[in-house]
Amino acid sequence: MTAPTAPLTGDPQRGTLAKAADENFPVAPFFLPRAWREDLMAVYGFARLVDDIGDGDLAPGGADARLLGVSATEAEDRLILLEAFEADLRRVFAGGDGEPRHPLLRRLRPTVRRRGLTAEPFLDLIAANRQDQLVGRYETYDDLRAYCELSANPVGRLVLAVTGTSTPERIRRSDAICTALQIVEHLQDVTEDLGRDRVYLPAADMKRFHVQEADLATKTAGASVRALVAYEAQRARDLLTEGAPLVGSVHGRLRLLLAGFVAGGRAAIRAIAAAEYDVLPGPPKPGKLQLLREVGVTLRGEG
Repeated sequence: MTAPTAPLTGDPQRGTLAKAADENFPVAPFFLPRAWREDLMAVYGFARLVDDIGDGDLAPGGADARLLGVSATEAEDRLILLEAFEADLRRVFAGGDGEPRHPLLRRLRPTVRRRGLTAEPFLDLIAANRQDQLVGRYETYDDLRAYCELSANPVGRLVLAVTGTSTPERIRRSDAICTALQIVEHLQDVTEDLGRDRVYLPAADMKRFHVQEADLATKTAGASVRALVAYEAQRARDLLTEGAPLVGSVHGRLRLLLAGFVAGGRAAIRAIAAAEYDVLPGPPKPGKLQLLREVGVTLRGEG
């Protein structure tokens, strides 16, 4: 998951939404129509909060748990928090006037109604974070991709739904992009994830490159770890290439937004490569100039 921004205590909604600036891709940039920006930020707020619950990154003080009706003694149990969050999400989709408890879900409700969104992608994101509490290792690349179907792909599908541009082919391309972005994030966060007792590098690939978990706990990566990271980065690069035609299938400001998603992934991979695939000292991050260059390349249909 993305490294957390320092939370703004006292206002869980502001603290969660402020993390949008630290993502690899633009969440709801200024050039989009205001209605799109508001709805995309509502979707982001949900996705960021469920990740924060799953990662144990909620703001200090227990405000989110109290909002969800979880007692102080249960607030340390992430599965209980996720259960309460799912119950609150179901209030978003329920008929009648019952309001969700959490302000980020109250913010989401008008978006759901205005855009005709279904519960499935939101429930998938909760399921991914529930899985994080129970599964900390993935044997194969296919296993990891199945996890990404829950943890990442719903976000792209929601972007298409909010903008009214969903088609089966666009969803397929979007899934490739979102899986790639998730893999890139895992590569950036190897050290952080290991600290949570999670390894998102497939065990079969680690064995192929003669990498042990102890090798991931060092301050700098040895040759085997670097080769493994390069291998996984190429997989993400290939997925971005597969998904990139999504950009050319839409027009106007949405095309620029989707180009930003692809470019964010490509720029992050370039930053990892520039660090010679040594991700252990900390997440390699691209600069703004590199991101803008990648946007241009993506818009031109290159790469």
